[in-house]
Amino acid sequence: MVVGGSLLAGGYLLAAFGLPFNLPSSVPKPNTKERSLLCSEIVEPKAVLSREQLAQLMTVPERSQRSKVQEIVKQPYCRLPGLSIRVGATTERELYPLSFDPQTSLLVLYEGQTYVGYGFKRF
Repeated sequence: MVVGGSLLAGGYLLAAFGLPFNLPSSVPKPNTKERSLLCSEIVEPKAVLSREQLAQLMTVPERSQRSKVQEIVKQPYCRLPGLSIRVGATTERELYPLSFDPQTSLLVLYEGQTYVGYGFKRF
């Protein structure tokens, strides 16, 4: 009876502090190998993007200066090979893993000194 009461009290304390009763046995981990295979150049291996940085980036309109975006996002994790999406322009791509969702990365696109958009890549 005393043991059962102790377990009940322990469970009550966990619930009171908002702690889970069963901790997950495996937390999703980023697939850094797959991410690195896409990259042509690793720039900052520890780079991650926070929710606050992502929210700030969402306020920057397309066709803004590249420097305005880089001021927010800082150094990327890596650069991907350039693409030719529009005739006469090379699209540069930089990858930023999300700190709050390690399996997802933000892909920022530039044409020269112009920010042209973003996308998400799940690994």
